[in-house]
Amino acid sequence: MTLTTALSILGLLSFVSTAHCYFITIDAHAEECFFEKVTAGTKLGLAFEVAEGGFLDIDIKIIGPDGKTIHEGERESNGRYTFPAAMDGVHTYCFSNKMSTMTPKIVMFSMDVGDAGKPGEHNAANAEEGEAGGSKMEDMIRELSAALSGVKHEQDYMEVRERIHRSINDNTNSRVVMWSVFEALVLVAMTIGQVYYLKQFFEVRRVV
Repeated sequence: MTLTTALSILGLLSFVSTAHCYFITIDAHAEECFFEKVTAGTKLGLAFEVAEGGFLDIDIKIIGPDGKTIHEGERESNGRYTFPAAMDGVHTYCFSNKMSTMTPKIVMFSMDVGDAGKPGEHNAANAEEGEAGGSKMEDMIRELSAALSGVKHEQDYMEVRERIHRSINDNTNSRVVMWSVFEALVLVAMTIGQVYYLKQFFEVRRVV
């Protein structure tokens, strides 16, 4: 492997894809929007997970630069969407909690921006290097970068899911303990009442 090839590999790994991961709190009756300015042909990706709040649901909308809705979903707990930008401009991602009356939601999401992939760009680079296998190496590096990004996102989502499930289990255990204590108190009260009733029933009253 030549020095030029090694430098090109490092360069590809540095800009093949960028991912931004965020945690946001969306209040009841509120909507939060985020923007990504890209060129046509750029691969865009959005992955999200509702971590806390209510029934763990949120409304989502993805809007293109022309104002047309690319994707719209209601009361979704999680999702992943990947699509190429159809035109140059700002793409908008909106999370809406307007359906909630009083419960805020915590949402974890990431926005991925891939390579623009302009036609003929890689062929020109290969012609300068004069290596027949350059294009294939670049494709393998891009696939590896996408796979690593997917693994990282999956780890983040697994961490959020584990936190959600632990919270649900803790709440369930607390309710089971409270219900058990309530049942014990009811049984004790019923036992005392029955003893008192039987004592009154068999008690011999003296007639003065």
